Amino acid sequence: QVQLVESGGGLVQAGGSLRLSCAASGSFFGINDMAWYRQAPGKQRELVAGITTVGTTKYADSVKGRFTISRDNAKNTVYLQMNSLKPEDTAVYYCKAVGFLTVVHGPYDYWGQGTQVTVSS
Repeated sequence: QVQLVESGGGLVQAGGSLRLSCAASGSFFGINDMAWYRQAPGKQRELVAGITTVGTTKYADSVKGRFTISRDNAKNTVYLQMNSLKPEDTAVYYCKAVGFLTVVHGPYDYWGQGTQVTVSS
């Protein structure tokens, strides 16, 4: 199984920065794509940013130019650097990883427990 543990959320004023981390652990063959999603109260979960194993990235239009996703493949860890935060970025942020338990078992989607990001105006 793959366990994802997120860290780095918190309360910040508008214009501030936060860095989220998500580390994958457990017994697995490999991790492929990783991503960050967020869900605000009363809204659907949405993709914030994604990254492939070779570093290809994609971002939601609402965060382009402010957020940067990166990863350390050796540590099976993905990061989300969030700058110029706005109150509308307030949400629970979830890490997602696509993993293989063995060379033939997968891919499966795994989710972290979520970390709260609150941006005050």
